Amino acid sequence: MRSYDLIYKKRQGEKLSREEISFFIRGYVEGRIPDYQASAFLMAAFLKGLDDEETYYLTMEMLASGDSLDLGDLEGICVDKHSTGGVGDKTTLTLAPLLASLGLKVAKMSGRGLGHTGGTIDKLEAIPGFRTELSEEEFKGQVNRIGLSLISQTKNLVPADKLLYSLRDVTATVDHPSLIASSIMSKKLAAGSDYILLDVKVGSGAFLKTLDEAIHLARIMVSIGEMAGKKTRALITSMDQPLGYMVGNSLEIQEAMGILGDGGAEDLRELTLALAAQLLLMTGKSTDYKDAYKEAEAQINNGLALESFFEMVEAQGGKIKDMAVASFQEVIFVEEDCYLAGFDTQMVGEAAALLGAGRQTMEDEIDLTAGIYLPHKIGDKLSKGELLARLYTSRPGVFDDARKRLLEALSFSKDQPQKVELIRALVYKEGEEIKEVLWS
Repeated sequence: MRSYDLIYKKRQGEKLSREEISFFIRGYVEGRIPDYQASAFLMAAFLKGLDDEETYYLTMEMLASGDSLDLGDLEGICVDKHSTGGVGDKTTLTLAPLLASLGLKVAKMSGRGLGHTGGTIDKLEAIPGFRTELSEEEFKGQVNRIGLSLISQTKNLVPADKLLYSLRDVTATVDHPSLIASSIMSKKLAAGSDYILLDVKVGSGAFLKTLDEAIHLARIMVSIGEMAGKKTRALITSMDQPLGYMVGNSLEIQEAMGILGDGGAEDLRELTLALAAQLLLMTGKSTDYKDAYKEAEAQINNGLALESFFEMVEAQGGKIKDMAVASFQEVIFVEEDCYLAGFDTQMVGEAAALLGAGRQTMEDEIDLTAGIYLPHKIGDKLSKGELLARLYTSRPGVFDDARKRLLEALSFSKDQPQKVELIRALVYKEGEEIKEVLWS
């Protein structure tokens, strides 16, 4: 078998076998296939496509390239949630403690942020002393003890994905559904949970801009998970405006605690409860969505979800009371009576990054105190002189660029626009079919 033959075969639009895909992935990871041939293969796959079986084979061979976490010795049901990324998306911080308080086990590995989206690990590191790197023994021991641990991804988790993504990033082959799906699902399968819930973002702050694109990707990922023997579902949710009120690492920790403390933004609370309800249904702990939603809501109302969050922070060495606050703040006021008509959500994330809340390369240092407070949602009526936004940073001299970018991201109107529909669709397997239903 030669790599040239595989490139030619896929260029001609022919289907590759598992053995052929295995030959390519192993050869590239082991250094026997050079970058230029791997790049040619990716472009052929991008242009000619991969069917469901090829995408599954690619995912499983990427998975086999590194370590996988074995959670079989944990007591109870292990679940995992993955978001495709968005601005202000701190649902891992609200959902994981809630699930633990409901008796599910959450042994979750998360990543750092790059570009306009913040990573869960960056947010947790805003808590002084919080250890995001634990040994496997510590990690699983904590999950058995308190039901929950959030750590950073291990270095040898799916090395094939790291290598391929570096190539995709410089060869214009990032945004292909099968390549995106195999990248995400290889890491989810390596994380070891038997139940996987995907939160697929769509809208101006997501890399998927249309509902059809989001459903297509979700169907591929659900198919991969189910073929691999994992119960998998996906919710399609809106990123046409920031999730919650806060964007920025320490600010999002504070907001997550507010949600778990029975307060905070309605959209973040609703999504947290909807995700929890889906996992209760998937695991058989509930048979009715409304009952599952109410059961999850009760754990917030009685304080047990917040207690679970504090247990995790204490177990991993964090000290909430020592969290730093921004040295500088600037406020922006509404200039005239109007309605908030829209966000370019990606630009909101870019404004937060200009304040120091994000990074352009993995080596960039983040200002963990930086971010933006946005107390209004699309469709809200605004009065002249009321607070529109509050900017936070500990770096002098960054307000002008950040303010300009933020104001470019907002649009206003005299007429009231429609409110944003938060949850758009559900994708799941029924019998032998992958189905989708629009949310209502």
